[in-house]
Amino acid sequence: MEDVKKRLLQLQTEAHKASRQLRIDELDTELKQLRKASEAADFWSDNLAAQDTMRKQGKIQTRIEPWQSLSRDINDTLEMLALDDETMGAELAKQTTQLEQRFAALKDELKLSGPYDDHSAILGIYAGAGGTDAQDWAGMLLRMYLRWAAASGFKANVIEESAGEEAGIKSAVVEIDGNYAYGKLKGEHGVHRLVRLSPFNADNLRQTSFAKVEILPEIDSPDDVDIDEKDLKIDVYRAGGHGGQSVNTTDSAVRITHVPTNIVVAIQNERSQLQNKETAMTILRSRLAQLQIEQHQEKVAGLKGPNQSAEWGNQIRSYVVHPYKQVKDLRTGHESKEPDKILDGNIDDFIEAYLEQNLTS
Repeated sequence: MEDVKKRLLQLQTEAHKASRQLRIDELDTELKQLRKASEAADFWSDNLAAQDTMRKQGKIQTRIEPWQSLSRDINDTLEMLALDDETMGAELAKQTTQLEQRFAALKDELKLSGPYDDHSAILGIYAGAGGTDAQDWAGMLLRMYLRWAAASGFKANVIEESAGEEAGIKSAVVEIDGNYAYGKLKGEHGVHRLVRLSPFNADNLRQTSFAKVEILPEIDSPDDVDIDEKDLKIDVYRAGGHGGQSVNTTDSAVRITHVPTNIVVAIQNERSQLQNKETAMTILRSRLAQLQIEQHQEKVAGLKGPNQSAEWGNQIRSYVVHPYKQVKDLRTGHESKEPDKILDGNIDDFIEAYLEQNLTS
């Protein structure tokens, strides 16, 4: 019985620590506030706001209920243990093992306990040094992430895409919609390097290409990131490229500059200027949220502009298909001898290795 008690007390301590990291008590308070708001007589007068509130309730409930249930069951088992009934020893030991197994299963959530980890993600891919090869490489990365998203049950929507001059893409912005998309993809943020025999070189020489991958938490609620309207410069202009007559003849494209940080977001994908502005504001809020994470700032006012040159030097992973085959993450050391498989979207092992190494402490 003493051994069971020791295990239970250890489990109680670890579960309590995990609950603090996941902010279970704070989320419970927020849930109670949302429930109180939903009981107001005029709650459904604004249908969209009401639906958003109910969605948030369900999301928080799903997050906290398993942890609250585990905590209650640990306490109940400790109370039964306090009865000091030897006839219950075998049953309590069995219950303790089951509680330990439940905690082990829940513990994986600690890998995704960052402030925006449960959000959808905005994926940006930008061709770097390497000319046509780099643009082709950026296109390969876009295909890789789209395939990963589909296999993982996420919905991917290409918001903006600029085609390469001969092959691939110059850049692309994609919304990856689904719970924890940002938490799972955040480790992909950085510079990706490809080494191969160039299909665009007449001499078939070995070529090194670079592309930058940007992973942002999708912030579609203005309340999540407070932006002062006075800090914004908004320009509208005529959209170019493909898209039909109305795209090419109306001022539907929108460029928003956040003056303090000099972050610029330009969107021309939609026919409507209003839609483009809303999309641009979502991406701007997302970039500011990512900057807050990187610069450890609580308020947007304290942010400095992103250091683009430093980001381009932040090589995180190498993909080599010649003279040997290897994909290696330079942060975790995780590697694969099957680059074709990885480029087909099978990147879960790399994602898991990053989350394990960066487990919130």
